[in-house]
Amino acid sequence: MKQFIENWFRLSVHGTSIKQELVAGITSFFTISYIIIVNPLILADAGIPYYGALMATILVSIISCLFIGIYANAPIILSPGMGVNAFFTYTIVQGMGLTWQEGLGAVVMAGILFCIAAFTPIKSLLSKSVPDSLKHGITVGIGLFLAFIGLQKAGIVEKSPDTFVKLGDLSEPSTLLALLGFIICLTFFVKKIKGGFILSVLLISVLAYFLDLTPQAQPMKGNTSLLIFEADLTSWITMDFWIASFSLALILIVENMGLLHGMLPNEDKFDRSFQSSAFSSVLSGMFGTSPTISTAESASGIAEGGRTGLTAIVAGLLFILSIFAIPVLSGIPDAAIAPVLIVIGGVMMQSIQYIQLDDFTESFPAFMIIALIPLTYSIVDGLAFGFIVYPIIKMAIGQFKQVPKTMYVMASLFILNFVFHFYM
Repeated sequence: MKQFIENWFRLSVHGTSIKQELVAGITSFFTISYIIIVNPLILADAGIPYYGALMATILVSIISCLFIGIYANAPIILSPGMGVNAFFTYTIVQGMGLTWQEGLGAVVMAGILFCIAAFTPIKSLLSKSVPDSLKHGITVGIGLFLAFIGLQKAGIVEKSPDTFVKLGDLSEPSTLLALLGFIICLTFFVKKIKGGFILSVLLISVLAYFLDLTPQAQPMKGNTSLLIFEADLTSWITMDFWIASFSLALILIVENMGLLHGMLPNEDKFDRSFQSSAFSSVLSGMFGTSPTISTAESASGIAEGGRTGLTAIVAGLLFILSIFAIPVLSGIPDAAIAPVLIVIGGVMMQSIQYIQLDDFTESFPAFMIIALIPLTYSIVDGLAFGFIVYPIIKMAIGQFKQVPKTMYVMASLFILNFVFHFYM
């Protein structure tokens, strides 16, 4: 069995081992495990039954992680994404007036449109058209976003009615615990201790338990009926349905493209990883949840040495076990997860050195992405501004011919998306 696994995933070729991939998979899973609890809470605001959404979140994550692991051999975790779930609930359902069943139908259609892009030459056209400066800007922006989330989870920064954010209360026990976790996590990382991320999560979780700082666990109870095939496509004749589908497809295509370019240690795995994400988006609507994405939290497993699909397989198997461990997972404190996100943000920040800082027409659009991903709390909105500004600044100095035509198309689509979202 060991030899079969090594041969199938080509572990030696990738400079990794079963143990290294196992640790990476466990790390990625625990970093993203919060989605099991949080995603259903957001979807519940759209009217989707909580536990039906919870089971849909787990099931689609299982299938998607196993699929990308086997098909793409990539260490990427596919799971319903934050931001996309909010777009589904608060824009498609509450804003546009679709029922949650019709919203799931729009998810299926958006996934189909995504598949058309992913399994045709459109994929390569999109990938090659994005300038390297923007790709590296995406990596840095996502890193800053993860760090910002981590700082909030730790209580180091908090919202303010006057300045939007401010320094949190550093005397709070949970914040002090997070700071201790940060020191431990950072020490493990710089000393290159294998499994350092997961060790720090476990240590802080145990300390939280003894200090009575563990969040209230959520037992499995109530209606756990599956929502498979609840998606309603009968509203396909309405304009709102197609606006929702195209907007969502654009978000999925660009966000996944940005995330994969920002995280994959091997760019050769991009095509199949992109296709895997498209396929799982269709499954999401069919299973009863908002779309999956290539999660930014995958970076934690990659930082632990995850290089192949075995990392994703391990995470997928842990999603299976999570069905029986919901109370345990919901008991992991933010103080345990926050340090990992902050350190990973610092790691991803290093990509800033590859941006052409001596060329303002290249660096400024990248800066817009870096600044607006965390400040808008949305990866896709940050991408949109960068993709719109890039052709504008090039045209301003007469270099419009140096901009790929696809960039003009993508910038126009982002502008139209903003118009429909805010003015229609």
